[in-house]
Amino acid sequence: MTGLEAVGVWVADSRRTLMPPTTFAVSAGEIVVVYGDPGHQHTLLALALGGRLVPAGGEVLLDGDDTLAALQRSVALVDVPGVSEPDDISRLGTIVGEELAMAGRPARAAHVETWLTANGLWARRKDRMEDLPPGTRSLALARLATQRSGLACLVLALPERHGIDADGWLETATWLAGEGFAVVATTSVGVARQIEALAPQVRTVRFGNTEFREPEQPDEPGDPFTPEEVRP
Repeated sequence: MTGLEAVGVWVADSRRTLMPPTTFAVSAGEIVVVYGDPGHQHTLLALALGGRLVPAGGEVLLDGDDTLAALQRSVALVDVPGVSEPDDISRLGTIVGEELAMAGRPARAAHVETWLTANGLWARRKDRMEDLPPGTRSLALARLATQRSGLACLVLALPERHGIDADGWLETATWLAGEGFAVVATTSVGVARQIEALAPQVRTVRFGNTEFREPEQPDEPGDPFTPEEVRP
């Protein structure tokens, strides 16, 4: 069973910590929601999970493999701000064609029409991405991501930024898990509380659920801090 694990992962620049140490694991068929204040940490976690960013500390493992190539091959970043989100003015039909082509699938007009029809989105083909209801946007982009071969995990970053519709994207996440994918979503604290009420079976963890502690023998060579998981 494919499993994605973040162990004390944190991100920093030369002046400060940008994402606090965070630990969680998700397996195929599961959903994990990582919550915290809006900000760069949502994008940074997605980049670290997808092997597009080397964290300042901690590690990301896919079935025990921590190589960037393994993560890039198997983890899809869905609608991540500033990374994989489509242009707002692009029409859904255009995005479908682009995503099918990037996944190595046939992407001519007939193939786009077939995909839209099969996914119940034909009526929305001319809609701009900015005009799609939040749940429809999540559904379309997540299902397009699954066209990639070798995919094991999908990461959705702050889906509520397009409108508070926890039911909509949770339905998409549930479908993805049912198809055998591991699903990670990052949300605000308020939306995480909604998810806990709507779907108590979905695990929620907070950003910064792991703290740094001084090593017992600080004079020995090695990293100056060691992450230790604490209760959320």
